[in-house]
Amino acid sequence: MSQTWHLWGDIVVAAFLGVPPAALAVWLLAARRTRAGHPLPVRTALADVVAVAGTVPWIWMILTPGVGVSGVSLVPFTDLTAVLEAGVPTAFVQVGGNLLVFAAAGAALPVRSARFASPAAMAGAAATASCAVELLQYVLDLGRVSSVDDVIVNTAGAVLASTVTRRWWASRIAGETISR
Repeated sequence: MSQTWHLWGDIVVAAFLGVPPAALAVWLLAARRTRAGHPLPVRTALADVVAVAGTVPWIWMILTPGVGVSGVSLVPFTDLTAVLEAGVPTAFVQVGGNLLVFAAAGAALPVRSARFASPAAMAGAAATASCAVELLQYVLDLGRVSSVDDVIVNTAGAVLASTVTRRWWASRIAGETISR
C-alpha cells in the first residue's frame, strides 16, 4: 500500500482538493439551469459534475507514464489472471482501481440522461471510453500495457455503479426530458 501511496498520493490529494471547486461548480451550474427554467437543475448539475470530477483523477492515473515497456494484451482474462495470482494486495489495488475508473460516470450518466439509462447503454459508453483510454496509453507510449482486461473491468465497474443509482435514472421518471 505504501508503494501505491508513493505512486498516486499526489493525485489523491489533488482529487480531495478538487472537492470544494466541484461543489461550487454544482451550485453555479444549478443556479444557471434554474434561471434557464431547467426542469431538474440541481440533479443534472450534480450528475454532470460527479461524472467529470469522479473520473478525471482515474484518467490522470492511467495516463501517467509508467516505468515498463508499452504493449498490448488482446487475450481476455490473461492479465486479470496474472493480477489475481500476484496476491491479495496487488489484486485489490489493480482490480479495485479498474472497477472505479468509470464508476462515477456510470453512477451519474443514467441519472443525467435517459440515453444511458440501461445496463447495455452504460456498458457501451463505458467500453467505448475505456477503449479510448487504452488506445491513448498505447499511442502515447506511456510504458504501460493496453489490455482488453482493463476494458472489461472498467466497463463492469461502470455498469455496477449504475445499478446503485437506478431508482434515480432519467428514464424512470415519467415524462422527463432533460436538456441543457
